[in-house]
Amino acid sequence: MASYNFYRQLGVTSISNGLIAYYARLGLTEAELALVLQLEAFFQRGNYFPSNEKIAANTNFSVSDVTLLIQSLLDKGYLSLRQAKDASGKISSCYSLDELYDKLDQYLDQHVQVKDMNGEVLEEAKDSLNNDPMSDLAREFEIEFGRYLTPIEREEIQDWLNLDHYAPEIIKLALREAVLSRAMSFKYVDRILLNWQRMNLKTASEVHQYLERNR
Repeated sequence: MASYNFYRQLGVTSISNGLIAYYARLGLTEAELALVLQLEAFFQRGNYFPSNEKIAANTNFSVSDVTLLIQSLLDKGYLSLRQAKDASGKISSCYSLDELYDKLDQYLDQHVQVKDMNGEVLEEAKDSLNNDPMSDLAREFEIEFGRYLTPIEREEIQDWLNLDHYAPEIIKLALREAVLSRAMSFKYVDRILLNWQRMNLKTASEVHQYLERNR
């Protein structure tokens, strides 16, 4: 049996709770977040340009998956490839996540901290780990479905939020309609959301009015 000291030797990776709570708001998928965590683990051990093979060895991703995820982060402007000199003057490549954390700082500054007219922070928003719509919706679905969601199902919720721009309240109403119809599937919920979108129902109030008229 491995000792505590053995686990200590593996090291500890420090990650911002803000990133864990708000990665979906920044447009990151869960797979991209997993890659960011791997990059941070390498960075904090002094490896700023880990190979795709090394990253894949630490995950369930294939090397081609890692290649696609890195390209996606580069395209989104959250990861950059830079040149750096070591102590001997040798030039080498390295990854940087500075842009990701700059965007996270901007999001937290605009949406999480409450400030006065002079820009002074008066109070923090509620616990960010409990204030993420993705996590909240995932819990709602798991309660209604009576099981844990698959990674693909979680990504579908993220797509509803980040690509389709459905309000969390709208998604919850669509889930409720699926429950009432005893049609517990993501495909059915998606069909409801598409139907409401075609009818230009953009707010929870508009959906409520539509449902009341058609009961």
